[in-house]
Amino acid sequence: MGKSAAGHWLERHGLQVVDSDVVARDVCAPGTAALAAIRERFGTEVIASDGSLRRDEMARRVFGDEEARKALEAILHPRIRSVWKAETQRWRGEGRIAGAVQIPLLFETAAENEFDAVICLACSAEIQKARLLGRGWDEAQIAGRIRTQLPIEEKIDRSDFVVWNESGLDELGEQLERILQELGIAPD
Repeated sequence: MGKSAAGHWLERHGLQVVDSDVVARDVCAPGTAALAAIRERFGTEVIASDGSLRRDEMARRVFGDEEARKALEAILHPRIRSVWKAETQRWRGEGRIAGAVQIPLLFETAAENEFDAVICLACSAEIQKARLLGRGWDEAQIAGRIRTQLPIEEKIDRSDFVVWNESGLDELGEQLERILQELGIAPD
């Protein structure tokens, strides 16, 4: 939908950004408690020879098995939330007027009430599929991941602002700038 592009735009315009996808990679890095819990629950087959998580194998297991997905989420989501909450508290302590936390599963994890405003990035299903195919995902991987999320229409309805992201980076930036102005945040 364009979360990364939006995050980079916000950073270039002076806002602090936490990407929960990056946090997820960090919390299950080699030697972490999360990776140990994943290994205990899912076995050594999900661990690469260098001690890192085999994301491809983990995705294969969890996106076709709801119980496995929920088990992984129970390991990761509390740890991820703890990291971004600590970061937002640090921003408040520094007197920052605003920051952004990118959370693909915001509503699914019931995290929306943690924020003053929610911006949903959206695009048509066709554009979303084309972007994911461009990342090398196949049709089954795309369907499996989308199936675990709320429909985009529901996310739009539950958000304070919507950025329709199909026209490129300039249009994305213009929409984000209007939202920040409406929120009383002047980007750099």
